[in-house]
Amino acid sequence: MSITEALSEVGPRLRHVRRHRGVTLAELSEVTGISKSTLSRLESGQRKPSLELLLPISAAHQVPLDELVGAPQVGDPRVRLAPRQVGDRTVIPLTRQPGGLQAYKIIIPVTTEEPVPRTHEGYEWLYVLAGRLRLLLASHDTVLRQGEAAEFDTRLPHWFGAAGGRPVEVLSLFGKQGERMHVRARPRR
Repeated sequence: MSITEALSEVGPRLRHVRRHRGVTLAELSEVTGISKSTLSRLESGQRKPSLELLLPISAAHQVPLDELVGAPQVGDPRVRLAPRQVGDRTVIPLTRQPGGLQAYKIIIPVTTEEPVPRTHEGYEWLYVLAGRLRLLLASHDTVLRQGEAAEFDTRLPHWFGAAGGRPVEVLSLFGKQGERMHVRARPRR
């Protein structure tokens, strides 16, 4: 990766960290002493990052500078899995970089609650690792088995959960900006 490419990714990474921590530009400005407009221009890529700007932001978020600038990790290539609970689901991020396509392993327990379809921006691709997955998508009600996949525009009303009385494990690739998963395979000869 070139220096120009690395620098262009700093802004989206700064915005992701700030939003993930639920901090406003005004709050970050107050803590760091950097003006709101400068912080906004950093996040949008209109201002190049410098150590004078990144060090106070790193300290305010209590995040290593390497993480803010996306410094390549030397040695161990493994993604450090940090499971989190989202409602009754266990979500394990499988990607490190903010933005673009994100990969997750989701473990969904059995529930007796009525499904509530929702919509949002993005595009999702699901692959069933274990168990059975019930997918409600617009007017379709489908059950996917282990090894089956589905992809859909998340602007359609959708819901997915465990089917068959047992938890389900799913691999999810999601793109907030509507990025689609592309599977390429060579034809048989």
